[in-house]
Amino acid sequence: MNEKNNLTTGHVGKVMLRFVLPYLLSCFMQTFYGMADLFVVGQFHGSEVTTAVSVGSQVMHMMTVIIVGLAMGATVQIGRAVGAGDRKKAAQTMGTTVVLFSAFAILLTALLLALTNPIIHVMMTPEEAVADTRYYLLICFAGIPFIVAYNVISSVFRGIGDSRRPMYFVAVACVVNILLDFLFIGGFGMGAAGAALATICGQAVSVLLAFVFMKRKNFGFAVTGKEIRIQRELFWDILKVGIPVAVQDGLIQVAFVVITIIANSRGLVAATSVGIVEKLISFLFLVPSAFLSAISAITAQNMGAGKPERARESLGYGLLITVSWGLLCSLYNQFFPETLVGFFTKDTAVLTAGASYMRAYSFDCLFAAIHFCFSGYFCGEGKSGISFIHNMISILLMRVPGAYLASIYFPETLYPMGWAAPLGSLLSAIICIGFYIKEKNREQEGVLL
Repeated sequence: MNEKNNLTTGHVGKVMLRFVLPYLLSCFMQTFYGMADLFVVGQFHGSEVTTAVSVGSQVMHMMTVIIVGLAMGATVQIGRAVGAGDRKKAAQTMGTTVVLFSAFAILLTALLLALTNPIIHVMMTPEEAVADTRYYLLICFAGIPFIVAYNVISSVFRGIGDSRRPMYFVAVACVVNILLDFLFIGGFGMGAAGAALATICGQAVSVLLAFVFMKRKNFGFAVTGKEIRIQRELFWDILKVGIPVAVQDGLIQVAFVVITIIANSRGLVAATSVGIVEKLISFLFLVPSAFLSAISAITAQNMGAGKPERARESLGYGLLITVSWGLLCSLYNQFFPETLVGFFTKDTAVLTAGASYMRAYSFDCLFAAIHFCFSGYFCGEGKSGISFIHNMISILLMRVPGAYLASIYFPETLYPMGWAAPLGSLLSAIICIGFYIKEKNREQEGVLL
């Protein structure tokens, strides 16, 4: 294994930053080119096409989140094998990953193409935008194999400790997508279909580049034809980590949709304000999300290498950095939330309501930083079920019911509704800390015995 990708030696803080910075830049670029479709469509077409791209991109974001969550299983298992120096198992895990996700891509593509119309209906798409939304989704669903391939290849690189190559892949996808947006939407007048086609072409080019890198890359182990098959034990090991993460992330997206529906029921000002703040929060969350992935990769390699103390050290560094970031975001938004909300609106009513919502919601940056880091640590240990448990409890007991009750009892302001997500994250953080303390106590009892 390339020493630069070895996460089991060297100063943990430096190793983490070397891993997380390229990944964070990748997240920023993905967010940027995800917004590019809406920007370019808005320059050349009316609200019905813009709405179609908005609805379609929300659906595709949910699908991508689920795919990334499932691929986390491959990241963790490859990381543990690499950390243990078990080349044979690393090769077998990669071979199993190829077969598993190839089949998954085919099945998911067929399922989504068959469910296109029901999905459009569930999303309550305005009648004027239905036709364009259908074009957008059909093209994106047909390109699902490229989206799966890109995210799985990226997860493999992160498993071996390399977060730089995925950054290159997404950079290429970003450039290709934006250039083709202007060509297909502006030049050819293809509207929502052009936006979808540009996105898929960008992903396809990045996948081709990724295959070139994989062919030339020395992983420290060789994957031959005999490894490219399902190894039953490894198959279940990947799913044991990936499925809870995928389900949890998918349900979190569903919770966001439910909260959006609650906001929509309060009128246009509330709906617009909540939509703007959700975009801002998702941008601020890129930092803890990047550290979640970094901690999971570092923990996986170090647990595989028999160095649990380094895994715990990575958790400590992650908490220090992300909690500091969350505290900064929370404090800033207590005094200047209008400066951020004002990027997206000049409407006084929306600005006032959005600032009030942001003032409360911004505390989620602080509390979520805690449970994101612990979730990365637990996933790296292969215990993603813990992450699933605390997120489900948070969604069912706090996030959704909290938003609903606040909308009923405080109809004049969005501030109480903004506390639903932070309180949910606080509950998650408490549960995570409880599991961690319980785990450490068990280890100490084992040592004493």
